[in-house]
Amino acid sequence: MKVERVTFPGSEGQKLAARLDAPDEEPQAYALFAHCFTCGKDVFAASRIAQRLTEHRIAVLRFDFTGIGASEGEFANTNFSSNVADLIAAAAHLAQTYKPPALLIGHSLGGAAVLAAASEVPESKAVVTIAAPSDPTHVVGLFRDRVPEIEARGEAEVLLAGRPFRIKRQFLLDAAEQNLAARVARLRQALLVMHSPRDTTVDISNATRIFTAAKHPKSFVSLDHADHLLSARRDAVYAANVIAAWAEPYAWSVLTP
Repeated sequence: MKVERVTFPGSEGQKLAARLDAPDEEPQAYALFAHCFTCGKDVFAASRIAQRLTEHRIAVLRFDFTGIGASEGEFANTNFSSNVADLIAAAAHLAQTYKPPALLIGHSLGGAAVLAAASEVPESKAVVTIAAPSDPTHVVGLFRDRVPEIEARGEAEVLLAGRPFRIKRQFLLDAAEQNLAARVARLRQALLVMHSPRDTTVDISNATRIFTAAKHPKSFVSLDHADHLLSARRDAVYAANVIAAWAEPYAWSVLTP
């Protein structure tokens, strides 16, 4: 496997840090991976899935959203819409530097983001969501006890995964304005929904709503023993193997019309 660390301008011009994992031979397809809320590109699920996909000759670009990890910008000024815009910028970078992404893969809120961004990446053929919420407002539940303070003061510091983040009122407003179900209904790419019935962070009912809203071709795979973060290596490897097998006819069609 070859690794290349790159940067590209995000939606607001800040430099976003990215990593391209590629097979030793010429990739048969490229994928774009969107990480979970506040996680970063190097979270276990992202790194393990990307590494496994390279074994199937799929190169994977994963990046830190604005204000996360090694990327520039302030997290407090970001929201779901800016994440979607960053994804579109990442897809443009792939297209200009290598090839357009055939696959859009998103974990948790990143899954919701790839669903929202898909219409702006027309070269993509397939979308994969892993443990994704059906509505971006779901993440507000992670800090619901601080919402009154955010509403009253305009912002507040919240603890997410043990780390402090500043959330502004604009984040809440932006999330409330999204209509993800309508975007899913208009999806033109094939869709694979992956979710664990044991997920205690994003209930599997979210997968049901996404799957029901989408038109065919669509598929659902249950990640029976996984937790929300796919923290066990076997679960991430299984997900990657399924993604590679399911996506083959869509990914390869980019090269062979």
